[in-house]
Amino acid sequence: MMTKKTATCLILVCLQLWGCFISCHCRKVKGKDGSSDQQLVKGMFVFGSSLVDNGNNNYLQNTTAKADFLPYGIDFPHGPSGRFTNGKNVIDLLGEMLRLPCLIPTFSDPSTKGAKVVHGVNFASGASGILDDTGFLARQVISLNQQIRNFEEVTLPELENQLGRKSREILANYLFVVGAGGNDYSFNYFLRRPDQHVSLHAFTANLTHSLSQQLKKLYNLGARKFVLMSVNPLGCVPMVDALRNGRGSVKALNMGAILFNHGLKSLIDVAKSDMPASNLVFVNSYKIIRDIIKNPTSKGFKDANNACCEVVPSIQLGGSGVLCKKGGKTCSDRRGHVFFDGLHPTEAVNVEIATKAFTSYLQSEVYPINVNQLAKL
Repeated sequence: MMTKKTATCLILVCLQLWGCFISCHCRKVKGKDGSSDQQLVKGMFVFGSSLVDNGNNNYLQNTTAKADFLPYGIDFPHGPSGRFTNGKNVIDLLGEMLRLPCLIPTFSDPSTKGAKVVHGVNFASGASGILDDTGFLARQVISLNQQIRNFEEVTLPELENQLGRKSREILANYLFVVGAGGNDYSFNYFLRRPDQHVSLHAFTANLTHSLSQQLKKLYNLGARKFVLMSVNPLGCVPMVDALRNGRGSVKALNMGAILFNHGLKSLIDVAKSDMPASNLVFVNSYKIIRDIIKNPTSKGFKDANNACCEVVPSIQLGGSGVLCKKGGKTCSDRRGHVFFDGLHPTEAVNVEIATKAFTSYLQSEVYPINVNQLAKL
């Protein structure tokens, strides 16, 4: 007969195993014939903002940019996780397409160490930017520069220890995904006082130069395969209504995104000489989302203008009007909405972006090759 002490121990063991299952999110990857299917790359290291953040901001005590509560994650297998959408983000979906065995763990999670870093780590932080001063509205973020330092000083030594080889020998088979820049416009440039303004062209030139230096830093550490996500159409998101009060028009916001994306795409051509033996892919999520907004029904969408969730009034969020209200209402047809909150796309849109990134042969969508081709190089 089982004693109370034995029963208690069994319950604790079960809870520990369940906790491990939730934290690891691992899956056995199978081919179509049921056999084990080899992953295309060893893993992914992810840098950027909320569009690619898997939950790092959960661990920041003073930030207002969090998504670790319902209705975020309402369609995610294990509920709210810190992803700024209703379900999976682009990183999750690309990981599946690349046949990675686990969802990419967050750097800030204390358990992300040892064998858990072998298939990659996500360093992204919601509300952060390429520039260190972007994110002041959210009070506390992890800037792109700090994300790269976290990779260099903490994760890379851990990875080298796990694999028993130096970084230059192992990093060539990892993808380095960078999705940043939008917040530098929406929550930095367009929120500055008129007397602080530089021209949009000058600001963009500084932004792309800063990013190029950050990419070179990763390159010098051993990175060779890069996926650069464009800035989305900033002037088309629901939060724009909160931003247009004399601070920036729809046209200006989109112009900033267009200028940055043009510079980002140009970095790929420059990298051929500046970063020998590297390969970079530009994913034009701006175009992919704009195409959906222009003709939503062609992709099965019904609402391209409104947030699916009940958004916190802008006056309560430093004037941004971005995040869902905690425990607030959501639309019933999330598959039919383009935007989940005031800024971030739904999982359905993320599926469109990830699929195009992985399979498209149109250079207006991916340049010069797609992510699948990059992974196989």
